[in-house]
Amino acid sequence: MTDFTRNINLTTRTSELNSNSQIKTGENISRISRNSAYWISQTAGWTVYAAANLAALYSFEIFTWQKASLFIFICMMGIALTHYLRIIIKRNNWTQLPLKKIIPVVLISSLVIGIILSAIFFAINLTGYFYNTAEFKPMTPAIWIFNLSSVILLWQLIYFSVYFFRNYKKVEIEALIWEAAVKDFELKTLKSQLNPHFMFNALNSIRALIEEDPASAKTAVTKLSNILRYSLRIEKSETVSLADEMQTVKDYLDLEKIRFEERLNYSTQIDERAAKIEIPPMMVQTLVENGIKHGISKMTGGGKITICSFIDDSKLHIQISNTGYFNEEDLKHATGFGIQNTKHRLNLLYGETGIFQIKNSSQNEVLAEIIIPSGGKINESFISR
Repeated sequence: MTDFTRNINLTTRTSELNSNSQIKTGENISRISRNSAYWISQTAGWTVYAAANLAALYSFEIFTWQKASLFIFICMMGIALTHYLRIIIKRNNWTQLPLKKIIPVVLISSLVIGIILSAIFFAINLTGYFYNTAEFKPMTPAIWIFNLSSVILLWQLIYFSVYFFRNYKKVEIEALIWEAAVKDFELKTLKSQLNPHFMFNALNSIRALIEEDPASAKTAVTKLSNILRYSLRIEKSETVSLADEMQTVKDYLDLEKIRFEERLNYSTQIDERAAKIEIPPMMVQTLVENGIKHGISKMTGGGKITICSFIDDSKLHIQISNTGYFNEEDLKHATGFGIQNTKHRLNLLYGETGIFQIKNSSQNEVLAEIIIPSGGKINESFISR
């Protein structure tokens, strides 16, 4: 295992521990909030049920405080029994059952509790203190069982609906948080890989000039300092303006031109409308560097790099062409850093709308093109926090 892999694993584990700690803290706070909401809903629901029955009693029967107190007592029993039902649901993980098993369990438990409440109601009425037993009809027990069982069934439907909705949102939010965290980590990892890759080539260029041409070496150091300043400034940025990126690219090309002399020529054609559009930092520079390393440096007579940008159909097109040729079949199986990095970063920031393509535009020219939305990042699951 390489040091780089160990660093990724260590960073990943640290992020997981921090995230788990934050999630547990959030869960504790959320649990207190849910318990409060549960008891408020429980009390309010049964109070409404009691009030509805008292209103019906007052409208259709002879109202007495004895009858009213019986309804209130039944509602208190309802609170106690449904709370015990909640404990049973959580203890036996009914919420994890498939729908075809939940339905019979809910129906049976509603009927059982309805029968228990009805039995309590009629047991109290046997005393004749609250109701005159002569007022009851043969169908009265069945009506009360149906009534109370329906209330318990409604209670369970609300409970399961709230539970599944809350957990669906929780899973969705956690998935978004983890997706954003992973993308944030991957982007920072990819960007951190860019700096060493560029630095080694730049330092090698300066080293080649120190003895042969000290004046040019000083110029190269100035160019390198500009690039390093830019590199440090973008450490906290996922995107930079195309104008800033191109200034760094020009400094890099000037530095490389000192090294290659007449073997390297370049030109840039940047649309003024495109200059302020945000792009991933070091992306153009990496492709230019690849063009020199794999194209121009291998040509005996050197070559030319041309960079142009334009806006078409609300999309920014950046084209980098360089002298050279590559085997397109070999590219499909290549593990080179620059190409894979470019594709990965575009996918993380722009999803399917971020396009990178490279091809031989002729027998002696390679064309690489980046296409991104001119409006900036559109992947909403990645949000800089």
